[in-house]
Amino acid sequence: MARTDTSLLLSPAVLRWARERARMTVEELASALHLMDPDAVVAWEASGEIRVTQVQHLARVTRTPLGLLYLAEPPTDDLPIRDFRTVAGARVGHPGPELLDTIHQMQRRQEWMRGELLADGAEPLQFVGSVTLEASAVAVAAAMQAVIDPVRAWVADSTSRDDAFRRLRQAVEDAGVLVVVNGVVGNNTRRKLDVDEFRGFALVDPYAPLVFVNSADHQAAQLFTLVHECARIWLGESGVSGFDDRLHSGNQVERWCNAVAGAFLVPADALRAAWLTPAVPGVEALARTFRVSALVLARRALDLRLLSEAEYTVFAARASRAQTGDRARRRTGGNFWLNQNGRIGQRFGRAVINATLEGRLLYSEVYRLTDLRPDAFDRLVSEWSAS
Repeated sequence: MARTDTSLLLSPAVLRWARERARMTVEELASALHLMDPDAVVAWEASGEIRVTQVQHLARVTRTPLGLLYLAEPPTDDLPIRDFRTVAGARVGHPGPELLDTIHQMQRRQEWMRGELLADGAEPLQFVGSVTLEASAVAVAAAMQAVIDPVRAWVADSTSRDDAFRRLRQAVEDAGVLVVVNGVVGNNTRRKLDVDEFRGFALVDPYAPLVFVNSADHQAAQLFTLVHECARIWLGESGVSGFDDRLHSGNQVERWCNAVAGAFLVPADALRAAWLTPAVPGVEALARTFRVSALVLARRALDLRLLSEAEYTVFAARASRAQTGDRARRRTGGNFWLNQNGRIGQRFGRAVINATLEGRLLYSEVYRLTDLRPDAFDRLVSEWSAS
């Protein structure tokens, strides 16, 4: 209901929902809207009275469809897949627009890829949904290893954690899983993905399973997320993950995926054979050898009773602080074309390129699937052809 020609009376709850959904504080929203006084936002959320132009700016800044701001009550903005995200053991709040848009984009890619594979007469992947929660984490890790990389070349042939991650990512794609690694929505560097909101997700499909890894996280954590989400593919359980502590989730599915990832990344026999003393300095040295984070190595050592609870507690606190600092230093950047290896994925990207060159895919659809305009896509084709 309009109060004057230039102001509206909207639902205070909806206005507050739009800000919280965008994961913005009152001060952050005021700054984004170029308001001198954050109390203006406080006033909107108390009375609902807001100017028409401010409604439009609010929709743009919070990535909220304009029509939703005119609702009488906040809409239900649920994730389209199961939500496993927890903070301090509790469910998190509204999924942000960046997370929602990313999941929807990945679902579009998966649907298109599934159609391509079916048209080519592909058979369903036998490992998708092949295990249950009753299966041993060690046995499932071994089954995953047999499909992805039986000889663990991603470790043996790698020269660094970054190299190990690239090799494992490629091995997972070669096994038939689409892998996307990105820290922004599409190619929009102004829309960063918040690792405190989610670390990754999996979309289960018998033909085109997809794993997404949030590259805003530190490198070693990305490795864990990749395997964690692959375990979800084997389980046949789509969902999004994000914890304040990846190794102490209260959810049964997440605990199981954590255990599988630990057994995959740090096999028990290999760790026992390589164990060093004294224990705490040995953890850091072995983490480099296994290409994992020191926190993951320490947790695995605790599970195998190579570290005591007291040793682990002290070490975990120190390792968590170090990882937080490392994550804070990470920035989205680098070579735009090389970034497409992660943002699009080699397997999916090659399929899109082939379909386009064969005249089966229009440039308008290419943009919808890849966020690349025609000139940028043509450049990508050239860059990838030369590599």
